[in-house]
Amino acid sequence: MERSFKKEVTALRLGKGQVFHGEGILAVAKALLQSGVSYISGYQGAPVSHLLDVLGDASDILGELGVHFEAAANEAGAAAMLAASIHYPLRGAVIWKSIAGTNVAADALSNVTSAGVKGGALIILGEDYGEGASIVQERSHAIAMKSQIWLLDPRPDLPTIVNMVEKGFQLSEASNTPVMLELRIRACHLHGSFECKDNLRPKFSRKQHVKQAAFNFGAIPLAPSIYAQEKHKVEERMPAALKFIREHRLNEFFDGELREVGIVLQGGLYNTVIRALQEVGLADAFGVSPIPLYVLNVTYPLVADELTRFCSGKRAVLVVEEGQPGFIEEAINAILRRADLNDTYLIGKEVLPVAGEYTGAAVLHGVAHFLQLCVPDGVDHQRVSRARDDMTRRQNQAPSLLSEPVPARPPGFCVGCPERPVFSALKLLQKDIGKIHISADIGCHTFSTLAPFSMGSTVVGYGLGLSSSAGVAPMFERRVVSIMGDGGFWHQGLTTGIANAVFRGDDGVLLIMKNGYAAATGAQQIASTPANGASGAAAIDMQAVLRAVGVSWLRSVRSYEVGHLTATLREALDTPYNGLKVIIAEGECQLERQRRVRVEDALKLASKERTVRLRSGIDEDLCTGDRSCIRLSGCPSLTLKENPDPLRADPVTTINDSCVGCDTCGEVAQAATLCPSFYQAKVICNGSRIEHLLDRVRRAVIGRLQSKSSRGAL
Repeated sequence: MERSFKKEVTALRLGKGQVFHGEGILAVAKALLQSGVSYISGYQGAPVSHLLDVLGDASDILGELGVHFEAAANEAGAAAMLAASIHYPLRGAVIWKSIAGTNVAADALSNVTSAGVKGGALIILGEDYGEGASIVQERSHAIAMKSQIWLLDPRPDLPTIVNMVEKGFQLSEASNTPVMLELRIRACHLHGSFECKDNLRPKFSRKQHVKQAAFNFGAIPLAPSIYAQEKHKVEERMPAALKFIREHRLNEFFDGELREVGIVLQGGLYNTVIRALQEVGLADAFGVSPIPLYVLNVTYPLVADELTRFCSGKRAVLVVEEGQPGFIEEAINAILRRADLNDTYLIGKEVLPVAGEYTGAAVLHGVAHFLQLCVPDGVDHQRVSRARDDMTRRQNQAPSLLSEPVPARPPGFCVGCPERPVFSALKLLQKDIGKIHISADIGCHTFSTLAPFSMGSTVVGYGLGLSSSAGVAPMFERRVVSIMGDGGFWHQGLTTGIANAVFRGDDGVLLIMKNGYAAATGAQQIASTPANGASGAAAIDMQAVLRAVGVSWLRSVRSYEVGHLTATLREALDTPYNGLKVIIAEGECQLERQRRVRVEDALKLASKERTVRLRSGIDEDLCTGDRSCIRLSGCPSLTLKENPDPLRADPVTTINDSCVGCDTCGEVAQAATLCPSFYQAKVICNGSRIEHLLDRVRRAVIGRLQSKSSRGAL
C-alpha cells in the first residue's frame, strides 16, 4: 500500500475514558469497532483508500474481536455483502469512493434498500467533489434520494464524526434502512481528539456464529413483495428515520442573537462557513457566531418541523449547499411554503456558486453578499464590505505578486513508471502508420491523455476501455486499440469487456497494463499481485484466465522493451487473425518496487552484502539537442543543463538524481533510432574482489585513452 499504518492502528485498542489523538480515517475505524461491527468490506478510491489500508493493518485487532474484513473485487461486490444484514442482526460497513463507487454498486444497493435491513448497514463514502477531485463532478445526494438511503454529512470534527458513525448504525436499525455517511477529503485527513469507548465484540461474528438460517419471501425483489417494500419505505421507514433524527438531535442548532437572519448548511461545510464568518467579524476564535446556524449532519431526509422552527420569524435564511442541483435548497423552499412561512426569504445559489467546490473564498463572497442583501441589524456592514473587497483584491493581485506565471504542473506518470514506455511505443507506431483510435480507461494510464502523449479518445469507466470500443470499432477501417489496467481487469473488465468481445467475435486490440496493483489508489493488492514482489507468482494467472474465456491471440511483453512492444502492437494491428487480440504489458509499479527494493538494499548494506543499483546517463559530447527523448517519453528525470562545450550554445539533455534506472529513455531513443548518447551504469556497493579488480583495470585503460585536459577535469 502507499502508506503503512502499523504504528497508528495501536490507537484502535484504546478503551473507555482514554483519549484518541489522530487522523480522521483512523477515528472512523475506531468508531466502527466501538459500534460492534460484524463485517467490513469495500473498494479502494480517494479519499477513503487509506481507511481500507488502516483496516488491513489492523487485522490482528479485527481478528481478536471476530470482525470479518474483506476487500471486495469492486463496489458492487462490497454492496452485495450488505445482504448479510437483511435477515440477521449483523452490523456491517462498506467503503468506497463517492459517486464512482456508488454508480457501480447501485444495483445491489437498490435491492438491499428495497428489502430493508435488520442489522445496521453503513456505507462510508469518500465524497470526491471539488478542486481536489479526480472524477466527474457529481454528488451522492441523488442516489440517496432515489433509493431512499439516509445520508449523513457530519460536521468535520472527530467527536461529531465518531458519533455519526455510531448513530448511523442505530438509525439504520431503527428504520430498517441502510445509511450513507459521506466524508470529504479534509474530513478524512483532519487531526483531532475524542474520548474513546471500549471496542464492542459483535453479537454474531467469526467467533460467535449465527445458529439458524432465516428466510422471508417478503425480502426477495420479486412481485408482489416489491410493492409492499415500496409502501413500507414510505409509511414506516421514513417516519421512523425522522423520529430517530429528531429525538437523537443528529442535526445541530447553534443559537445567536441576530435572530432576523440564519444560515442552514451541510455539516461538512461547517468549518468553511465559520471561517467566512470570522473573516467578516461574525464569529470568534472558538466558532461562536451571533448568526443562528442550523447544521445538517443529516442531509437526507430533512426534518420539516426542525426547519420551520429554525426559519420561523427570520427575514432571510442563507442555504449553503455545495454542488448542483440544489436538492436541499429546493426541498427547504417547498417545506417553508407548505408551512406558509412566506415571510422568510430563502437565499442560496443566487449568492453562492451554482456548481463547484465551496472554497473559503467562495463562501466568504456568498456570506458577504447575503448580509449586504438582507442588511440585518447589529452587523458592521462596512467590515463585511472590506472583507469581501480584500478577498477580491488578493485574488486579483495573486498573478502580479508571483511576478511571473506559476508553471503548469499537470499530473503525470511517476519516474520509471512501466506504463510510460507503452505509450512511447504507441507514439512511435503512430508516427509510421498514422493516428489510431484509442479507447482509454481509468487508472494511472489515464495520464496518457496528457502531454507529451495526448492519446486516448474516451474514458467512460473503470475497466470499460474495451467495452467503450464496441460501438466505434466497426466504423473504422483500421483496428482500434483499447486500454485496460490489471486493476480494471479484475474490477469488471474481464466480464464486461473481454468475455463479451470474445463471445461477439470482435476484431479489436486490447492492451492490458499489468503493474501488479490497483496502483492509482495507493498500490492495493489485487488478484494478480505477485506474492513476493516481481519474482513471486500471482494468486491467479491472468494469462490462464484469458485463455479460459477464449482468447487465443495472446502476447506478453515486458513493458520497458519499447522496440519489442512496438513490433508486437504492429503485429496485432496487421495480423489477418480476426478476433480479439490481447497484449499484456508487464512491469511492476515502480513506486511499489522502489519501496520494496530500498528496504532490501538498506538491509544488505547494513550487513555488508553486495547491492546493485542501475542509473541511466547521457553522454554530453554525443547529445545533439534533438529532444526527441523528452518528447517521446516525458520522464520527469529528463531535463536540460548548460552545454559544457563552449562552441555549442544549445543546452544538452541530462538525467537528474530522481532516475531509477528503468532505461525507458534509452529504449525509446534506440527504438526510434534517435541517437547513441544514452548509456546505463551499474552502481555496485560491496562488490566482489573480481569486480574491484575490473574497476581498477577499466579506470586505468580509460585514463590512458583520455587527454590530459579530460583527466584534469575529472
